[in-house]
Amino acid sequence: MTGTGTGVGKTVLSASIVAALRARGEPVTARKPVVTGLDDPPDPDWPRDHELLAALSGSTPEQVSPQTFGPAVSPHLAAVLAGTELDPAAMIASVRADPPLVVEGVGGLLVPLTERFDVADLAVELGLPLLVAAHPGLGTINHTLLTLEAARSRGLSVKSIVLTPWPGRPGEIERSNRDTIARLGDVPVDVLPWLPRADPELLAQAGSALPLDDWL
Repeated sequence: MTGTGTGVGKTVLSASIVAALRARGEPVTARKPVVTGLDDPPDPDWPRDHELLAALSGSTPEQVSPQTFGPAVSPHLAAVLAGTELDPAAMIASVRADPPLVVEGVGGLLVPLTERFDVADLAVELGLPLLVAAHPGLGTINHTLLTLEAARSRGLSVKSIVLTPWPGRPGEIERSNRDTIARLGDVPVDVLPWLPRADPELLAQAGSALPLDDWL
């Protein structure tokens, strides 16, 4: 799972997929190798990313995210500020130790985890196809097509773009953006609605409307 940037709905999408598969009785493992921003005030409606994914997948937050940092900055800077350095080999091993179904990156595809290893490198090493979360509104065409270009330049397969939060009554710009990304990007474009809180039933309902079997 990656996104066109920060705050575009990666974790909500990941959580929806996990909740929907769990609701139909399938075992799910979720991983987000690095989490930053724990110093930010908590959202009463949405737990921290690793806490939410852990609760939905029957894991512990530490299993989901073995590396966590307080400042809301890129992982490589967060590690520097903490006087440490992320180890790509250890990160890959932690994910492969318990083969996951959903692995969520940090920010966008080219976010550096170290000075020489970014989220795209992680996806390549894991050999997993991508889902890309993106906003449905103004600016998303450029951001999304750039992400597609970056992914394909690394040899990554993109299963779908998921526009979220998709409005209940999409306007002309949202409909046009969806059609344009699908046409110019030669990629399926799906949608995930706005969800008010991290309720497992709401997440599962939203996730069940996605083409999960096609992605799997």
